[in-house]
Amino acid sequence: MRSSHPRSAAVAALVATALATGLLAGSASADAAEGSAAAETVRIHDIQGTTRISPLAGKQVTDVEGIVTGVRTYGSRGFWIQDPDADDDAATSEGVFVFTGSAPTVAVGDAVKVSGTVGEYIPGGAASGNQSVTQIAKPAVTVVSSGNALPAATAVNEYTVPAEYTPAGDPAAGGSINGLTLDPSRYALDYFESLEGMDVRIGTSRVVGATDPYAELWVTVKGWENTAKRGGTLYGSYESQNTGRLQIQQLAPLAQQPFPVANVGDKLTGTTEGPLDFNQFGGYTLVARSLGTVKAGTLAPEKTKAQAANELAVATYNVENLDPTDPQEKFDALAKAVVENLASPDILALEEIQDDNGAKNDGTVSAEQTLVKFTTAIAAAGGPAYQWRSINPEDKKDGGEPGGNIRQVFLFNPARVSFTERAPGDAVTATGVVKEKGKAALTHSPGRIDPANPAWADSRKPLAGEFTFRGKTVFVIANHFGSKGGDEGLASHHQPPVRSSEAKRLLQAQAVNGFVKDILAVDKNAIVLAVGDINDFEFSGTAQALEDGGALYSAIKSLPKAERYSYVYQGNAQVLDQILTSPGIKSFTYDSVHINAEFAAQNSDHDPQVLRLRP
Repeated sequence: MRSSHPRSAAVAALVATALATGLLAGSASADAAEGSAAAETVRIHDIQGTTRISPLAGKQVTDVEGIVTGVRTYGSRGFWIQDPDADDDAATSEGVFVFTGSAPTVAVGDAVKVSGTVGEYIPGGAASGNQSVTQIAKPAVTVVSSGNALPAATAVNEYTVPAEYTPAGDPAAGGSINGLTLDPSRYALDYFESLEGMDVRIGTSRVVGATDPYAELWVTVKGWENTAKRGGTLYGSYESQNTGRLQIQQLAPLAQQPFPVANVGDKLTGTTEGPLDFNQFGGYTLVARSLGTVKAGTLAPEKTKAQAANELAVATYNVENLDPTDPQEKFDALAKAVVENLASPDILALEEIQDDNGAKNDGTVSAEQTLVKFTTAIAAAGGPAYQWRSINPEDKKDGGEPGGNIRQVFLFNPARVSFTERAPGDAVTATGVVKEKGKAALTHSPGRIDPANPAWADSRKPLAGEFTFRGKTVFVIANHFGSKGGDEGLASHHQPPVRSSEAKRLLQAQAVNGFVKDILAVDKNAIVLAVGDINDFEFSGTAQALEDGGALYSAIKSLPKAERYSYVYQGNAQVLDQILTSPGIKSFTYDSVHINAEFAAQNSDHDPQVLRLRP
């Protein structure tokens, strides 16, 4: 988080002299320095400095003065102080967090003197890549007076936050921005860093990330920035990070009150004010001492158009670890969505179907009970009597929640399509492509694609199936690529952030692309759909590898840019779920059906995708 370095040669010399004389450690030599530069008081902006790492990290400081602006009695307990006597350097923050470890005994408005050790705390640990938070630890605190007026909060708005997100990291420092001098007038990350620990305020702002179970929401202070059709903020490239995004949490006593429930497109009206922190799961965060009021918008879950009689509707839906231990309400809500919002697609590829006892880790791999319960709920909601095809994974070999054994599953409406039964594969047997009567056919249907490939280690193996619709063969590949777990956040101290998970998805995409090319080598006009939770953007290297050689096309790119998203993460509406089409599919209509990702109340964190075609 906020960290620093010397803000001027004068301050650097002052601090060096103070350290040499022992002033910062409170030694007797400090008394002897009266009247010298070394006797000058070290202030908060001296601690923060002009880079992300404090120039006094690891040093003792004595009687640092400030007004308490916020007290945190949960999690990382402590309080924020701010110096009302600011310097004239925009790069140096006037606020700092004091880590107490136990419930603080100070109150907002107290004028205090704090002695302790300056340090840099990294939320999530060094391996997370997160920026650090400059803090004073092991504090001795003296309350000088109480009931003081707080320093004026700094306004954060579309005029103050720069449009450029971050400087490039220093190659000599492994791509880190920690040692770079802050330029808060040019870069948004530098701007927020220059306010670390200070009291900030925002006015009426658009909600771009719905309230989550952890009592957080995301807003943007830039109402015009990459606006999605339904009110969110689009993440359309690695270079466009949407600098107006800010996470909102709350402080006690607000924490004793219900956190407001907001959906994307709502407004957080009035003034929200409090210290600016850095959070492990989102970066810069306004920890509200006073919170605005949510003004609800008109956002409603979408409903896709029903397919015509001669149209095949194929959908993909990540149902977020569905298993029989989930409440019936979840099954009913998901079933209702399939029927009412997805218009009962002919083929539905499901991701994250768990085994029959969910996360219980006892060797169970069958998902028969899960699927009976789900298809029964769909029929009860007025949907078709779906049949299913799937392959049980090997126990604990496909990643996901430990013990859950998630897998992909095909549901299909036998009144509309038929499943071509060939020798069914198993968890370790690869399906292949052969020529049959001049056309492509699978050796195993259902079957897994190249399950022994190291690309699928601890990850879901693609499920391939052969279907027939109105006399035409349709190949569908259900995917759930490796997650982004382990990647650094957008606000990492490495810029660009390290996205280590991409390497596995690239290999997975190449494997699927190769399999599709095998089909097309037999029949260049074959109808092939690769669908599922790709866990990557439509502009990513993963998508490019899937599309390589023209074998596939990411159909979500047929939508206007303002409609291209299936997931909302940290206030960025983005693509994770995709349906890709082979060249034999000459025309189609595509719909990203927004029913979950934008809402505080959701049945999954993903939005389903539907494609309609006429083979």
